[in-house]
Amino acid sequence: MNRKAFLQLMAIASSSAILGKNIAGCSAAKTQTETTIASTMPANNSFFMPDEAEPHLCTWMAFRASADIWGREYFAGVQDNLARIARAIARYEPVKMLVLEEDYDIAAAKCGSEVELIVSSLDDLWIRDTGCVFVVNEEGDKAAIDFNFNGWGNKQRHAKDAEVAAFVAQESGVPLFNTDIVCEGGGIEVDGRGTAIITESCVINSNRNPGWSKSDCEAELKALLGLRKIIWLPGIKGYDITDGHTDFYARFAGPGVVVAGYDPNPESFDHAVTKRHLEILQRATDADGNKLEVVVLEAPTSIRPGYESDDFAAGYINFYVINGAVIAPEFGDRNADRRAKETLAELFGDRDIVQINIDEIASGGGGIHCTTQQEPLV
Repeated sequence: MNRKAFLQLMAIASSSAILGKNIAGCSAAKTQTETTIASTMPANNSFFMPDEAEPHLCTWMAFRASADIWGREYFAGVQDNLARIARAIARYEPVKMLVLEEDYDIAAAKCGSEVELIVSSLDDLWIRDTGCVFVVNEEGDKAAIDFNFNGWGNKQRHAKDAEVAAFVAQESGVPLFNTDIVCEGGGIEVDGRGTAIITESCVINSNRNPGWSKSDCEAELKALLGLRKIIWLPGIKGYDITDGHTDFYARFAGPGVVVAGYDPNPESFDHAVTKRHLEILQRATDADGNKLEVVVLEAPTSIRPGYESDDFAAGYINFYVINGAVIAPEFGDRNADRRAKETLAELFGDRDIVQINIDEIASGGGGIHCTTQQEPLV
């Protein structure tokens, strides 16, 4: 069974007593223990989410790939991909990898001694979404936000992953701010200067935030992340498990500079979506009123044999910016891979561009950015 088939079964099972118990239990715990942002952040809140390109203390990852989610044909390869990403990052900054106790030895063997392993409970590997989002202020304080991960709208089991944000905050020794809004880190892209790009399909969605209006979501996110302006992209609901995360469509590459994905294949569901996103971004201004410079990064026209499927995330936008480098995918399309590397080198001229093979992770609809979460240095 592949990951897509498993997710379809899980969606059907979500009305069953077993999964219903897990979801209800998690939801009940949130209701009893968490309050709104107004009571968990300081009244004079000055915290903001910094640009990913700002210095990192470390990168957080999660070494978790189960055969029942990923399928026996992919899960060992997914572990190899995670280790490859971790080793690439560890050349430039510390990596802290969450791992199940029973996977500790294999993680140690694959990741090597440069990656710190921390035993934790996990359901899956997507720490960009399950982990906390770190915020800082000008006084040098750091905190974390728990965005109430709910399995991308209860599409996948997530009782353990719902606790990852609090666990990472505790391990980091920073206060955890709580909120009633449900969101994922992959749906948020910021420039660190008051502007964010966020997809409506993820946040303004009844499977995350029933009863919330666009203005409700915007007010909460602005307060949480220190934003002055949100550029909303429509995204698309129901075509992938995330309902269209921002980090597969648009990324900041500096103040006023956005890298946008474009799918030139007219038969792809993403063709019209990415075309519409480009139109919005090319007309948009940032929080300071400056018109955005939009750089297009086209997807490859081919991938390596054996991975062709509707699930495969064949795009370069899901890169990850770290101290001294940009970690990006390559898909075996030599011309497209080269163009992507050249474009990223122009945008991030002071950083190495490191391309790696992540075909197994891409087969599950994800990328490098999805598997990582930066902790800023203050």
